[in-house]
Amino acid sequence: MKGLLRGYGAGLVSVFFGSVLLWGLVLIILPQLAMLERALTKPKRQLDSSIAAQLERDAANCVTILAQYTTSRDDAPDNGGMAVPSASNMAVPSASGMAVPSASNMGVPNAAETRPFILQCDRTTTAKRMVRAAGQEVWLNELYNLPLLAVEQSDPVEAQIDTARKIEAQARTLYGSLLEAEANAPRYGAGNFAALTQPILIPLTDAAKAEEAAKLSNMLMGVVGLRFEQEGEVYVRIGLLTLTRTLLFGVAATALALLVCYPIAFKVALATPPERAVWLFLGLIIPYAIVELMRIYAWTSIIDNRVLLNEALLWLGAISEPIQFKRSALTVFVVIVYTYVLFMVFPIYNTMSTLDRNQIEAARDLGASTWRLHWRVIIPHAKPGIAVGCIATFMLAAGAFSVPRIISRGLQAEWFSQTIYNKFFESENSNIGAAYSFAYTLVCFLIVAAFMWIVRTRLKDFARVQ
Repeated sequence: MKGLLRGYGAGLVSVFFGSVLLWGLVLIILPQLAMLERALTKPKRQLDSSIAAQLERDAANCVTILAQYTTSRDDAPDNGGMAVPSASNMAVPSASGMAVPSASNMGVPNAAETRPFILQCDRTTTAKRMVRAAGQEVWLNELYNLPLLAVEQSDPVEAQIDTARKIEAQARTLYGSLLEAEANAPRYGAGNFAALTQPILIPLTDAAKAEEAAKLSNMLMGVVGLRFEQEGEVYVRIGLLTLTRTLLFGVAATALALLVCYPIAFKVALATPPERAVWLFLGLIIPYAIVELMRIYAWTSIIDNRVLLNEALLWLGAISEPIQFKRSALTVFVVIVYTYVLFMVFPIYNTMSTLDRNQIEAARDLGASTWRLHWRVIIPHAKPGIAVGCIATFMLAAGAFSVPRIISRGLQAEWFSQTIYNKFFESENSNIGAAYSFAYTLVCFLIVAAFMWIVRTRLKDFARVQ
């Protein structure tokens, strides 16, 4: 700090640190606090008042639809339930001479017939299941001492309307009391985070259950508690399973990127004359002049069934039918490495380029093998760059959304980033999506901290990656 003050002055240093604090506050702290607040807030549609309000709306809609049905039935002439054709609803002869009935010549049922199925009326019942933890079955009428009422399709229409109105009145009264009670109740809770570990029933036949139990992956999931059997039923913690699988995929993609990028960085930094290193770097950088989505979509023209790679293998006779690359997780790893290769190469290159080449020559003169040279000289010096590259690549790979979505196109198990997206935008359950997102961020930070501890890397070591 004293060096910064002497070199740049108090004013410039204050502006710099103020900008950093403002950036961290606006782009990191405040968004995470907003995400945490949403994660701790119970979804409105899971509140008891929301279920009562939905019941009131269903009952009101049922009354309206049944009233219109009664009116249309009473306006129809009584002809014993037979359809009464009009001049406008006569069958239209087709080219083959057969009569083709139109959509408007359906008969109007008489009073002896039951009404057609109406979804809102079917849902109009006080026996509504409440949203509770897994394994708990709580019903609205039992929880709030309501009479068991339901609109039965077999009852006379007038009786159905009367029942629906009673249910509507009871739901309206209950909704008002629940709103008042919920307003005075604690607003926040950790229920959304519990959804991450909630077990989901997987219906399986006995044969399928035995087949699935014999798989090694399912055995491993059973050991760690991601999959278990209870009372003859199979349960899987799908949210936690997706999280674990994505983290393992991120680690695997990072390891693959390190294996690919370490030799490249060594070749450019220490084994190539500077004038040739420029051309190698241009070969790495030029593809990144194209936007990321275009580069990812370009891979689909390589791995699809009847495009470049499969056509080449078929022409060579190496395969008899196209390989389903989009079903393989390895394909996603390869595309992730290609997409984020610069985030691994540049930090390693920057630290390797500061290594005195005389140390390499001295190690060779002392008889060090190539493996020992890298293990004892190059890797210890490049450790901060390797750590930065691994951290950056892991965070990008673990949070990747476009690569697994475009490459797999739904033919592989989804990554956790896709699960979060679905919670926010597909199922419109943003509270649970926020809990998933916040928990995922914490887990990734813990993994990064554990990695830094394992490789004995401190934050100040990252200053060497220039």
